Amino acid sequence: MTSNSHGPEDDDRLSRHRPFLFFWFARVFSALGYQMTAVVVGWLVYEKTGSAYYLGLVGLCQFLPMLLLTFVVGHVADRFDRRRIVALCQACEMLILAGLALGAALDRLEVPLIFAAIFGIGMARAFEAPTLSAILPSILSPSLIQRAISISSSAMQTAMILGPSIGGVLYAFGVVWPLAVASVFFLVATLCTLQFRLTRSSAPREPFSLGSVFTGVRFIRSQPLILGTISLDLFAVLLGGITSLLPIFAKDILQTGPWGLGLLRAAPALGALTMSLLLTRSLLKSGVGMKMFLAVIAFGAATIVFSLSSNFILSFVALVTLGGADNISVVIRNSLVLLSTPDEMRGRVNSVNSLFIGTSNQVGDFESGIVAGLVGAVPAGIIGGVGTILIALLWMRMFPQLRRLDVLPTGPARQ
Repeated sequence: MTSNSHGPEDDDRLSRHRPFLFFWFARVFSALGYQMTAVVVGWLVYEKTGSAYYLGLVGLCQFLPMLLLTFVVGHVADRFDRRRIVALCQACEMLILAGLALGAALDRLEVPLIFAAIFGIGMARAFEAPTLSAILPSILSPSLIQRAISISSSAMQTAMILGPSIGGVLYAFGVVWPLAVASVFFLVATLCTLQFRLTRSSAPREPFSLGSVFTGVRFIRSQPLILGTISLDLFAVLLGGITSLLPIFAKDILQTGPWGLGLLRAAPALGALTMSLLLTRSLLKSGVGMKMFLAVIAFGAATIVFSLSSNFILSFVALVTLGGADNISVVIRNSLVLLSTPDEMRGRVNSVNSLFIGTSNQVGDFESGIVAGLVGAVPAGIIGGVGTILIALLWMRMFPQLRRLDVLPTGPARQ
């Protein structure tokens, strides 16, 4: 049996593991570029339109490609070189952002062009995100995977803190700068991705068929713990997500500029990073299911506090709390999916998982924008927070096995 303990020797082995280092840098620079882009696009669209509805449409444009391509993405990720798929996606994102920077320099950056670029980036990320998630077990031995996930998660949260902050600061010098720098970050991510090689699974690759495309859905439906976890995350963030409304809160309620928006965007990631480090030192050893439900309730409560606040510091602290609570759910969900899925199905299962994540994030942004357009940003946030708490209480009754889950699994479930 493999020991679950981790120590300095694991960190040392990972720090000298060349493929993992390139994977780590590729993921971090991709996250930096994407988070910078999110801040720039959100502020730019609201500045040009002054409409909460348009902010909601930003989320919809990011989600639609994922919805349309999910089942194709999963099968492609399980049949072809995952490394090349990721590199191609990152290169496409680089070119799109370079085009936006050029349009901004020529003063031809109109709203329809921005939405077309968002849709294009959404298509690339529909392939990149689940494929990149499926790569890690192909470059590391099983004994190093758990530690690598913790290190990778901490790095991602750091990127989510720095990305919005850098984007907000660079925006003060003109919209061209953050778009150009984000494009360079995606170039670096592409070059890093091309540097490592993957170990192919020895399992035979399933031939393409309509049935094989939906294998990921069937697998998730057969695993109540996975289904309950990702559906809880889906509906909780779908209702409680307020990311798309941050430009409204920053500009109209908290009376700040792009720098303030960057800090607000970074706050949840700061909370998530802090929680990630705490979980690395004190792993979820017992009562995993109940702790996740309590974290979702805390997420909803923090959303309500943020919505009611007119003080920047209180708003920042509420978002930090929100991010920390959300990270607990993320760690449990990702661990369940990764540890319970055979490698030959990992692309398809991760694509469905990404669809759930995208639905909660991007459709949640769309839903928040529509509700805010109807009743205002503050009531929309309060409604979302209350809805999140009610969803957590309902899921506790619908998925009792998830509520009673004590420890995380150690390998794929038997079919």
